Amino acid sequence: MTEASWETADLNRPIYAADLIISALSRTPDNPAVNIIGQREMTAREMSEMVSRYSQALASKGLTQGKQLSVLALNRPEVLFNMAANQVNATRSTPLHPMGSADDQAYVLGDCGAEALVFDPDNFTDRARELAERVPTIKHFLSLGPCDFGEDLNALAMTFEPKPLVAPLVNGEDLAGISYSGGTTGKPKGIMSSYRGGATMTQIQMSDWQWPDEVRFLICTPLSHAGAAFFTPTLLKGGSLTVLPGFDPEKFMQTVQDHRITATMLVPTMIYVLLDHPKFDQYDLSSLETIFYGASAISPTRLAEGIRRMGPIFFQFYGQAECPMTITVLRKEDHDPDNLERLASCGRPVPWLHVALLDDDGNVVPHGEPGEICVRGPLNMKGYLGKPEQTAEAFEHGWLHTGDVARADDEGFLYIVDRKKDMIITGGFNVYPREVEDVISTHPAVSAVAVIGVPDERWGESVKAVVVRRPGESVEAEELISLVKDAKGSVQAPKSVDFIDAIPLSALGKPDKKALRAQYWGDGSRQVN
Repeated sequence: MTEASWETADLNRPIYAADLIISALSRTPDNPAVNIIGQREMTAREMSEMVSRYSQALASKGLTQGKQLSVLALNRPEVLFNMAANQVNATRSTPLHPMGSADDQAYVLGDCGAEALVFDPDNFTDRARELAERVPTIKHFLSLGPCDFGEDLNALAMTFEPKPLVAPLVNGEDLAGISYSGGTTGKPKGIMSSYRGGATMTQIQMSDWQWPDEVRFLICTPLSHAGAAFFTPTLLKGGSLTVLPGFDPEKFMQTVQDHRITATMLVPTMIYVLLDHPKFDQYDLSSLETIFYGASAISPTRLAEGIRRMGPIFFQFYGQAECPMTITVLRKEDHDPDNLERLASCGRPVPWLHVALLDDDGNVVPHGEPGEICVRGPLNMKGYLGKPEQTAEAFEHGWLHTGDVARADDEGFLYIVDRKKDMIITGGFNVYPREVEDVISTHPAVSAVAVIGVPDERWGESVKAVVVRRPGESVEAEELISLVKDAKGSVQAPKSVDFIDAIPLSALGKPDKKALRAQYWGDGSRQVN
């Protein structure tokens, strides 16, 4: 580099997501990078070339720095090409959950101001047509393959020759993307993320998470959401990704066995399904060294069962869309199957963030008392799109308020008591559903449980447990009520228990307590939070 170019170069330019993706794809260009089950394996070099083609194709449609698009697709290679191309182009991307309703998807597209919808023609052509009628502001409908609606983005991309990937010049505080909350407490909120936040998340994953020495990562969660977060770290560690279209327990176990998978990410309900599967012991899962898990609370009893049957391979991450994935972690060595209390912890705060338990006035709570988990640091969101009052509320007292209430022990481990909005007030007493769920889940006949408050003429609200029995097992309501009464007292004990086949899940795979509560608060006389 000449002296003049040194003088004009930005020697202090920070590293953001596009830089990390380009580095990941160039470190071992001839190594396998991605294997989409049922399709061919791609090297990092081939992947880089496809990202370049997609980047140019999107730019030809005017989708360049600062423009907004959305993606609606199941797991397929083009989703990864598009995801990386968005970072290279510095476009703002908003994923639509494949299981989401047309109403929610139309709301999100209109709210974020998407100019283009990239969609999976094998599964969402009809939905794309419907959204075209409902959201007339969308200029481009781009299909990930041949389709009789919109334009074939894949064919367009193949008209361009690959070029070296170049990261865009962005400011760390610039708006990088907009994701949407699960909508379990009302209409989804647009959560604005920055380039700084995305790079921070990857940095924490790389340095503080426990990865196998040889990373062969299996993605079975949607690439539109949590699954994509493992793309860059895996490749930066010289590993490879194997991608399933979705989660099927037997296909998951078969893939782990056939491809000697060493790491994966699961939500708790997936872990329960695997443990309860009649063929679980017929597959060789011994190659698995790490199961990252999170997204919702896990039953300590079921987690202990998983550790005993699969080994000390579990690593928990806790976060939320407003501060993604990495507020706290519970490391492998902290997963003692004989210590159910510790297994109820979400871990200790990561070193890159300031984390405190605060009361409603913004003061740190006395040690051992419950307080709201609040966060300061570079991982936090910029705010809620078009919602200044809700943004101000979220950042009250200069901290991001997560809405999760927790206690801390003497070693700094946090124990989430519950969501503030899930707290039940019965006869003037506060009951946290999570504490009741943890007790009920210890019963050997219980596969899953959700606890909610329901209308009660005498108490205002009463505690109700909604329980899924394990296959072939039997338990009666009175037995579970007595179990909680003995462990926690009569106030926390459910007044009633309902048995159902499955806990309803939100589009993000979390227990949908809003849907459960709606069954009991449906007359509209009181609000469902």
